[in-house]
Amino acid sequence: MGHPRKALRTTTAGAVSATLMAGCALGLAPAAHATSGGIRFVDITGDGGTVLKANVVTPAGDSRTTHPLLVLPTSWATPQAQYLAQARRLADSGYVVVTYNVRGFWQSGGEIEVAGPPDIADASRVIDWALANTPADPEHIGMAGMSYGAGISLLTAAHDRRVRAVAALSGWGDLIDSIYSGRTQHVQAGALLNGTGLLTGRPGPEIQAIFKDFFASDLSREEELIAWGKKRSPSMYVDQLNSNGTAVMLANAWGDTIFPPNQYTRFYERLTGPKRLAYRPGDHATAEITGLLGVPNDVWTDTHRWFDHHLRGEDNGVDREQPVRIKSRSTGDYEAYPDWKSVGATRTKISLDGSPTIRANVNSGADGGIVVLSSLLDQFTRVPPMASIPLLPRRYAAVWRSEKYPGVRRVRGTAEMHTTVTATKESGTLVAYLYDVGPLGLGKLVSHAPYTFHGQTPGKPFGVDLELFSTAYDVPAGHRLALVVDTVDPLYIEHNPTGAQLTFSSPAADPSYVSVPLREQ
Repeated sequence: MGHPRKALRTTTAGAVSATLMAGCALGLAPAAHATSGGIRFVDITGDGGTVLKANVVTPAGDSRTTHPLLVLPTSWATPQAQYLAQARRLADSGYVVVTYNVRGFWQSGGEIEVAGPPDIADASRVIDWALANTPADPEHIGMAGMSYGAGISLLTAAHDRRVRAVAALSGWGDLIDSIYSGRTQHVQAGALLNGTGLLTGRPGPEIQAIFKDFFASDLSREEELIAWGKKRSPSMYVDQLNSNGTAVMLANAWGDTIFPPNQYTRFYERLTGPKRLAYRPGDHATAEITGLLGVPNDVWTDTHRWFDHHLRGEDNGVDREQPVRIKSRSTGDYEAYPDWKSVGATRTKISLDGSPTIRANVNSGADGGIVVLSSLLDQFTRVPPMASIPLLPRRYAAVWRSEKYPGVRRVRGTAEMHTTVTATKESGTLVAYLYDVGPLGLGKLVSHAPYTFHGQTPGKPFGVDLELFSTAYDVPAGHRLALVVDTVDPLYIEHNPTGAQLTFSSPAADPSYVSVPLREQ
């Protein structure tokens, strides 16, 4: 079985930890224009007596006047000053803001719990402290955060009815569907989280065991991994959020390699209260990171407007706007929709004909890129991972192409692959890639997703249904779409025994295809 080893995990964590730590540095930058009532650095007693390091920023003026309260837990591996610039801006507009370092990281006490029950209890203790020690209004409380802070905010809102509004930026609705989608370990994402956690915090014994099992592909512990992740998934508590009437804003990037967009969409669709969903180009937290400098930023502007309406009662039109807003990777233009299903209102199918057989264990050259870095490059240069489709070795990659499109095809939403696979081994991994192919055969990655199977009977066909990661991408006139399937991608742990082969077929009674969602012209 071709498993990435420790060297890969260490290299990946080292390569991208600098990116995250740059985000930390942004959070330290002061906002020179701030006129708020001052910043206090305080210790707050969290669950079980754990000391949480926090910043408190209050509006200028009469301290006897109450103000809406915003609580911002820090992101994974970032210090307590992460949100300082945004906290000042929010305080200037009339909020009491408390940002705190979550347990287990930097100077806060305790061990890393990965959004477990102690983290949720900590957030409620922070709210208690703020109500007792600041001019915070107990009837108007919100939470916001990036990444780890987003997940903790959603989970807290589900368990603490006092939280009336949430802005969850680059977070997760389903933790397992994020790092274990397609029953495939996202090894570079896991290595990044594990590496930065060890660098900046104190992982507890439970998370150390989870990561050990995750990297070891221990199937005997799979149920425990899933149960651990479900406990930490806001999607498991969506009924509580709906019952509480919490106003939930979700924002993510199309290329998020830590928390891919599909799991956020499924979570969004189950919410029944006031809600908003936004997708932009980029990777994990890259769309909102400039806002940590206090620089004007679309994500943070939306966040401020969300809270101004739901906590301050401002009639700013947020409630009348179409709630799903997406930004194309190709044009940078915004589009608004009444719901997620309207994003890809029509579909086109590419038939997956023939019966190609590919050998496993070898990277064909089709890849999803490098965690954080590839989608960051796509965000700022519109250059996604690429491959020469004609040169991909057909021994290791199955390739199907559409006809040449006479006009632009605006891919919007979630492409879906359906096929029949016959394997020579009982386990295996495949990765599907959708490419935009130009006249010279150069393919630009539109989307991809992994899929792993276990317990299949060798030689017996079985069906595979796979959702590729959602996206917004314009295929130029004169180009084609191509679907490529191989068995190895450095982003993922693969489960192909040595010498395995996969055959793809399209039975007459159950034809194979990839269905691509399109925006109506």
